[in-house]
Amino acid sequence: LVPSPLGRRYVAGGRCKSTAKMEGKVVIITGANTGIGKETARDLARRGKVIIACRDIAKAEAAASEIRAETGNQQVIVKKLDLADTKSIREFAEKFLAEEKELHILINNAGVMLCPYSKTADGFEMHMGVNHLGHFLLTFLLLERLKQSAPARIVNVSSLAHHGGRIRFHDLHGEKSYNRGLAYCHSKLANVLFTRELARRLQGKFQSQGEFTANALHPGSVYSDLVRHSLIMTWLWKIFSFFLKTPWEGAQTSVYCAVAEELDSVTGQYFSDCQPAYVSPRGRDDETARKLWSVSCELLGIQWD
Repeated sequence: LVPSPLGRRYVAGGRCKSTAKMEGKVVIITGANTGIGKETARDLARRGKVIIACRDIAKAEAAASEIRAETGNQQVIVKKLDLADTKSIREFAEKFLAEEKELHILINNAGVMLCPYSKTADGFEMHMGVNHLGHFLLTFLLLERLKQSAPARIVNVSSLAHHGGRIRFHDLHGEKSYNRGLAYCHSKLANVLFTRELARRLQGKFQSQGEFTANALHPGSVYSDLVRHSLIMTWLWKIFSFFLKTPWEGAQTSVYCAVAEELDSVTGQYFSDCQPAYVSPRGRDDETARKLWSVSCELLGIQWD
């Protein structure tokens, strides 16, 4: 089951070739204590200031310490953020806005996958609550700072799994029926629709301050601990690890969307392997995107026009 060097290169996929530096720029990456988030932070720490926003502070500090030692950049900072609790999201945003005057790149990377049925602190189904609603609220709270710092970018880590998703407005929190694989797919479709609607709302509004873009991406099938909630998937991941991307390879498209100069004015797009990728018909449904936006605001008790 070991692929040839040529096959391995195919599995590895696209690489970000940009050498863009980000002196004086500030990046937030959610869930950057492990997997592709950590590798994204490692790359961007060679370019500028990185804030690692994580629920597990001990793991995050260990990751930050390793990245600081490797890159020589002391501006790798850990902040507490639990996307399954809107109180924690608001506290994170409040502290960040008090301490940092600029924010140039927000990478909504953190995610949960294949969780047994559970709810967030606010009663949202865990996949939809963390993967979509948590990042929706975080982006809303940080939007003004991003606008003031433009040119700025929002990067949403979605997945090829969005093809299997649908937005079930009649049962958004899976109380009537629940399948953990599908719940993940639904939340990843929500990421694509959020990106699409956000880009539409931002386009042309802040040209005087510079470009302000929002794009989504599929990192690839990555050998990481994201499948930890499923014993079968963990076992399969181990067996077929040669056919999966390493976390470094999986981070390439996130880094590309964050720094590539050719994406300065590209917005509302979906990428895979550092190039534009096909979006499912449901991911291109503007009516669903608008309705999801409205329902998300209602659930979070915010007004975002």
